[in-house]
Parts: sequence; structure tokens; C-alpha cells
Amino acid sequence: MAGSLYGTVLCCCSSFVTGARVQEVADLRVEHLDLGEHPTVRLHGKGDKWRRSPLWHQTATLLSSLLQSLDPPCTSDAAVFSAHGHPLTRFGIYKIERRHAASLDDHRTNRRISPHIFRHTAAVHLLEAGVEINVIRGWLGHADLTTTNRYAEINTKAKEAALRAVEPPATLVGPPTKPVWRSDETLLNWLASL
Repeated sequence: MAGSLYGTVLCCCSSFVTGARVQEVADLRVEHLDLGEHPTVRLHGKGDKWRRSPLWHQTATLLSSLLQSLDPPCTSDAAVFSAHGHPLTRFGIYKIERRHAASLDDHRTNRRISPHIFRHTAAVHLLEAGVEINVIRGWLGHADLTTTNRYAEINTKAKEAALRAVEPPATLVGPPTKPVWRSDETLLNWLASL
């Protein structure tokens, strides 16, 4: 099961949705999942700290299907992602991901798709959605806000690049034109009467 694309999608989806570190995904146990009406996952992170993250309903449905398909049925302390009855390690997750994502690697920039890319993507999407940086810090399990601020800097650079891309050409820059409202006599008379 772990070698299948289904297992890879679940590993990646869990990391993308929760911002989980690859080790947190490897350590995930059935008892850490609440797949009810408001699905959540408890993640055991660095420094022996626990945090709870919400899950999309689609992710919860996929995880439920995965757990129901296991034979024999899993126990509460069983690993959510396993291969041949053994929990996947972070290295096993990296190996599965590399096998399925090799065609997506960007050879022009020498960037490889890795499980950490999904964590990074979760952080940037939260930031772009307007989520406050301290909430993202808690979401990712960062002890220090400066670690999370790296994502904000990346986002600021992206915004600056976007601003430069839509900057008017130098040929359009000239003496300022008179605003439209200044040539509206009715509006000017009304403003003067105030």
C-alpha cells in the first residue's frame, strides 16, 4: 500500500493540509486522528510538543477509506502510513515521494520536489490567505516566530516582483494629469457650497 500513489497522495496531502514535518507524518497513529464532523489531527512535533491541526473533509474521507481498507483492521496505536506491516519512516516517505514526483522536478533551477515543499506550501498559502503570522507559527509548530517570518519575507519578495511586473512603462510617466473630478463643474460647485 505504501508504495502506491494512493499512499503518496495521502502522505503529501496530510503534510500539505497540516503543515506537518515529514517525521510527524511518519509518527502519525490512528489514535491521533479525529475524523468526525470537525476532522482534526494531533501532531507530535519537535521538543516533545503536541499540536492539533484541522483537516479538510476530503482528507478525512481519504484517511477513513485508507483505514477501513486495511486487513487486518488497525488498532488505535497503529501507524496511519505503513508498508508491509511496518510504519513508514521519514526516509521511506522521501523515497516514495521521489519516485512519484521525479517527473515534476524543475531541472532548470535544480529544485527537487520533497516532502518539505508541502510544508512550505502550506505556510505560504496560509500567509497569502491573510492568516496572521503568529497563527501560522502555531500551525507549523515553530517555537520561534523568526523561523516563521522567513515565509513572510518570501511572500514580500513575491509581492514586490508582482508590483514591478505591473508598473507602468517609463514612457507613460510624465506630468500629472488633472483628476477627472476636478473637471466636473457640478461636483466642484457642490463642494464649494459646503
